[in-house]
Amino acid sequence: MDRQRISSGAAIEDVVGYSRAVRAGPHVWVSGTAPIMPGDADPPAGAVEQARICVDILARALGELAATLDHVVRTRIYVTDAADLADVAGVHRAAFGNARPATTGIVTRLLDARWLVEIEAEAYVD
Repeated sequence: MDRQRISSGAAIEDVVGYSRAVRAGPHVWVSGTAPIMPGDADPPAGAVEQARICVDILARALGELAATLDHVVRTRIYVTDAADLADVAGVHRAAFGNARPATTGIVTRLLDARWLVEIEAEAYVD
C-alpha cells in the first residue's frame, strides 16, 4: 500500500522516528499534536488557547493530505488537568462539530511541562 507522510519539521520526529501525519488509502492518522510554537517559544498559558493551536496544526496536517476537519472520525484529547477538559471540549466541538468523531478525554502528564493539551486525530476520506 502506498503511504504519504508529512513532517512538521520538529526535531523530535527524527529522534523518535515518526511523521506528523500519514495517509494510506482513504485513512489519515495525525500524531498527537501539542501546542508547539515557532522557534520553541512558550505556548499560551491557557488550555483553550493551546487547544486552538493544536486544532490549527491538525487542520494544516490534514490539508496537506487532502483531508479536512470534517473527515475526522476519531480524536483523543489529552489534558494535564481535568478542570480544563470542559473548556477544551468547547474548542473540540467548534472544530469537529460537523464531523462529530468518536473521542476520548484523557488526563495525563505531557512531554513538555508547558503543554496543557495535546490532541490526535484519525480521518477517513472516501
